[in-house]
Amino acid sequence: MTAAEHYSPSALMDVFRKALFINVVDEKMRGLLKSGGLVAVYYSPRGQEVVAAGMGVHLKPSDYLVTTYRGIHDQLAKGMPLKLLFAEYFAKVTGACKGKGGAMHITHPETGVMVTTGVVGSGLPIANGLAWATQIKKEDRVTLVTFGDGASNIGAFHEALNLASLWKLPVIFMCQNNGYGECTQYSKATPVENISERAAAYGPNLAGVTVNGNDPQAMWEASRDAVARARAGDGPTLLEAKTFRFMGHYFGDPGAYIPKDEYAAAMEKDPMPAIRQAVIESGAASEAEIKELEQEYSAQIDEALKFAADSPAPELEEISRDIYGDAA
Repeated sequence: MTAAEHYSPSALMDVFRKALFINVVDEKMRGLLKSGGLVAVYYSPRGQEVVAAGMGVHLKPSDYLVTTYRGIHDQLAKGMPLKLLFAEYFAKVTGACKGKGGAMHITHPETGVMVTTGVVGSGLPIANGLAWATQIKKEDRVTLVTFGDGASNIGAFHEALNLASLWKLPVIFMCQNNGYGECTQYSKATPVENISERAAAYGPNLAGVTVNGNDPQAMWEASRDAVARARAGDGPTLLEAKTFRFMGHYFGDPGAYIPKDEYAAAMEKDPMPAIRQAVIESGAASEAEIKELEQEYSAQIDEALKFAADSPAPELEEISRDIYGDAA
């Protein structure tokens, strides 16, 4: 293991940069929705910034990501260009999918964002297909698929884990366990304490790991190990990152199903103030430098949002383009 692979103030800062960027993007998006500047379906990643950032720092641009409609933080951590991302939310022709996909179908192969799916759990077998292709081609690629705790209870989850273990695919199954499958509390739908325990059913090729996803060091180290394992050909990992969502399942969801004391306890452990303080205490950056970084991010986001808002809407002909192949 090289020095660069050890957790350090520099590594902490790398995670913080991505987490802060995700956080500022989310603040801007929610502000736009509240003001009427954007009308779109939106799923806030607030509270889960460190999960995506801790994994994202270990992935190469050439690695693959398969995420869900609640995956804007995963997309940003992977390097998805802001202008193309926002233009898709604005349903503009300059969007990553020409304004046709919206939040549920973001794709940008150039940065490895291969699939964003609106079907719960469907990304896992798709990720296996991508990982299998890289295995056959002997490419140096890792495939990451992210999903929520609710997805761990459907058939595709178990089928995907079984096949990935059997073929030792270079894939990481990252469950972002935020305690709620949409509106259903984890304990009311899942009989095991940790989702990672299910890895044992599929043999020694599949590693099962549970980590505090809001702890930057724990998330960084677990992600490092999972990526290294996949890249070395040692097999897949079921990585469960325990976290919490602060803004409900979707924008506008009041979260009335979450007990108030549980929500308050989670807010006391908000990962963003904690990682900010950790960065300052480590000497990686001062408060003034962090504020400067926030301003830099805010300017980048404002520029991208203006690009999206000013971009043209798709022409009517786009409704049938990219749907059917030529008869010839």
